[in-house]
Amino acid sequence: MVDVNTALDAAGVSNPKVREYVAYWAELTGAANIEVVSPADDARLIAECLEAGELEPAGEGLYYSRSYHKDTARSEERTVVATSRPTDKGEYNNWRDAAEMTELQKNNMRGASAGKTMYVIPYLMSPVGNALAPWATGVELTDCRTVVLHMIRMARVGVQYINDLEDPNQFVRAVHVTGDLENLGQGTPEDSRYFVTVADERTILHYGSSYGGNALLGKIAHGLRQAAYDGWVSGKFLAEQYMLIGIHDKETGKDYHICGGFPSASGKTNLAMMLAPDALGDRYHVSFYGDDIAWLWVDEESGKLYGMNPEYGVFGVAKDTNEGTNPTALESIAPGTGAIFTNIAYNPTSGEVWWEGRTPEPPADVDGWLDWLGAPIADREPGDTSPWAHPNSRFTTTLDNVPNIAKDYDAASGVPIDAIIFGGRTRDREPLIRAIHDLAEGVYDGLTLGAEATAAAEGKEGVLRYDPMSNRPFMAYGEGDYAQHYLNVVGAAKEQPIFAHVNWFQKDPEDGHFRWPGYRDNLRPLLWLLQLKNGEVKGRETAVGIIPTAEELNLEGVDISDADLEAILTIDVDRWKQEMGYREEHLSSFERLPEAIWEAHRRVTAALENEA
Repeated sequence: MVDVNTALDAAGVSNPKVREYVAYWAELTGAANIEVVSPADDARLIAECLEAGELEPAGEGLYYSRSYHKDTARSEERTVVATSRPTDKGEYNNWRDAAEMTELQKNNMRGASAGKTMYVIPYLMSPVGNALAPWATGVELTDCRTVVLHMIRMARVGVQYINDLEDPNQFVRAVHVTGDLENLGQGTPEDSRYFVTVADERTILHYGSSYGGNALLGKIAHGLRQAAYDGWVSGKFLAEQYMLIGIHDKETGKDYHICGGFPSASGKTNLAMMLAPDALGDRYHVSFYGDDIAWLWVDEESGKLYGMNPEYGVFGVAKDTNEGTNPTALESIAPGTGAIFTNIAYNPTSGEVWWEGRTPEPPADVDGWLDWLGAPIADREPGDTSPWAHPNSRFTTTLDNVPNIAKDYDAASGVPIDAIIFGGRTRDREPLIRAIHDLAEGVYDGLTLGAEATAAAEGKEGVLRYDPMSNRPFMAYGEGDYAQHYLNVVGAAKEQPIFAHVNWFQKDPEDGHFRWPGYRDNLRPLLWLLQLKNGEVKGRETAVGIIPTAEELNLEGVDISDADLEAILTIDVDRWKQEMGYREEHLSSFERLPEAIWEAHRRVTAALENEA
């Protein structure tokens, strides 16, 4: 049997509960070695991965990895929240009984790491000294070396975070066992993969993957699902799939902070990493805090709503990331940053990488290029237009590599939140921005957030696929309880944030062009929102919120026609009336939905009926 105590002693692990936990799972999984890791191990582990072929060089200080071809994305259908309380079951959390799932996962993991090293990753999902740090500490055990490298980039890693706990037992136990990827029956009735958060025991058990959110357990499993449950049980905080940015007004010296949720493919990462448009750059500076997760709480002393990004890095989608859409992201994965690319096209001869949207056309000379499966592009049949990179291909880099990272991103205090925004991809019905002052209506708007589905996916062209608060895949408990908890947390703030719904994706029905230029120009409606909160503009009242007038938006340097501008600053009442029926059906599936949310729904419905 592996000598656990010697390994933990050598690494300086003094927390007795951590030592018990590591010993238990080392024996159950049959690990041959134990290695406690820290950021100081990064270079050595990279060298080991390069030698073993688990990574390939992709330029100076850049690395490329390829996952198993059936292991390329988060697997929601195999992802479970388990507790001992059936009342925790929600519409979206795939609730299962804790005892049943724990036993199943132990059976899956028993002996599955035989002959492998078990890496022990002590981590912290918050700035050091943050008010929520007691819920942010975890220890991931993994038998996959590349997972360690990603975790070092995505979380604060070190034994100090577990040795200094006031309660040595208050850490998340996160166990990741890869399993035999070629024999797991992915997508068949014999599928043996499960990704389980045993939320009321603060234990995460993931079996059957080495990719992304299935394997980087500090990220989604802890940072969203477990944290959301902890925030609810403690009554102290929210854990949301939100981006977080800062806006500095150089003229007034004021700083503002905006967070918000966006369903997949609705522009969240590009918004989080945006720069001010050239015409506004002399006055405004946009700072990046995070593109994926924010924890929100009310500071007990000031009574203000605060937020922070619990992550320490970016796990970004590569597709369509380029100089035009997101120059900030490209700079964060430049040579020397230590970034890791996963499942993109790779040229082992030159060390180059490419993905769809990186350049208008793929490299003309295909010699040496391999697609994400490792197959030579040059061997493809004529007319084969299948993607070179997987649509969910990724880059992993640390926050320090982001060129406009906020100076105070790692401050223990977090930052005060001025606005909470939601944004879904819709070609009509949603204007550029509509602001909401009322808390219940703001939460109601978040609960009915969605993006348009295709007819093939949903059967009804133009109907929204609802994604409450952009948290649909990450709900940890029932949606009705979640809504009440959201009302409680944000409602406790002395100064309420302003809510808003944004939409960058309205299209002209005749020729299909986007009516709004988007990207860096998305700062403009956000500036209007802050002006509205400050009482500097009034906007125009509608049944579904306050919309800017054309005169109130700063459009200096924007190329937009009068017709397009009028369209994105207009409410289509008939489309909205149709939408309200879908919303009622959607909300009716949630048990224990607060009456305040239903009242908000009725208010908006009545206002639409009264609108000409």
